Amino acid sequence: MYQYKLTFELEQNWLPKETDRLIISFLKASAQAYSQEFYEKLYDKSKSVIKSYTYSCYLPGAKFLQKKIELESDTFSLFFSDADPQELLSFFNSFQLMKRKKYPMNGNSMTLVSIHMQQLPEIKEKEIVIRMQSPLIVRKHCSEDNTDVYYTCEMEGFGKALKENVIIFLDRLGMDAEAEDFSIQTIKGKKVVVPVFGRNTDASLGIFKLTGSCRLLNILYQAGLGVRRSEGHGKFEVIG
Repeated sequence: MYQYKLTFELEQNWLPKETDRLIISFLKASAQAYSQEFYEKLYDKSKSVIKSYTYSCYLPGAKFLQKKIELESDTFSLFFSDADPQELLSFFNSFQLMKRKKYPMNGNSMTLVSIHMQQLPEIKEKEIVIRMQSPLIVRKHCSEDNTDVYYTCEMEGFGKALKENVIIFLDRLGMDAEAEDFSIQTIKGKKVVVPVFGRNTDASLGIFKLTGSCRLLNILYQAGLGVRRSEGHGKFEVIG
């Protein structure tokens, strides 16, 4: 199992506050540079495509201002993983095509300068301790009135709602993994509010214990936890 570490250089040491829009735009441009078929497989709006990838950003010395995020340097990193090995390879080829090309943003630009492949250790235990690298968003949808409830680690029903998210994810992706024994326990967590396409959304950060089959935990390790995974949420590292 692998993840990619992408390093970007910025023309100026800031990013837009809605970094999710910027990164998703870059991922789409990368996929389209590789092939129209690959782009449409992932981003065709006429289809409801569930993604098997996730990512997190490392923003050194980030200061979150009203309209932008100031960094202490002119570089930042993106960590990208995917539970589909073939798709992960296609993304590697996509990213290679974007190297050294200035990617514009409003009043600034970023350039992909390096791609490093990092091995992820295989999970061989049914209980692991994790640290969230990007906010965990857990959502329960009510079909009767078409509303969403977002659960944080401080709320009753958090674990049940996350388990439902995992089961739906596996079902829609057609992955053969057992989720009945899956559970999450908060060790040291907190509620955070994160912008998701301009809308403030309740989420969680911190350290948690996951229980489940080794196959399931390895899938989640690469694909992320919860919802909005392909928009920079739910990526974690194993710390025990």
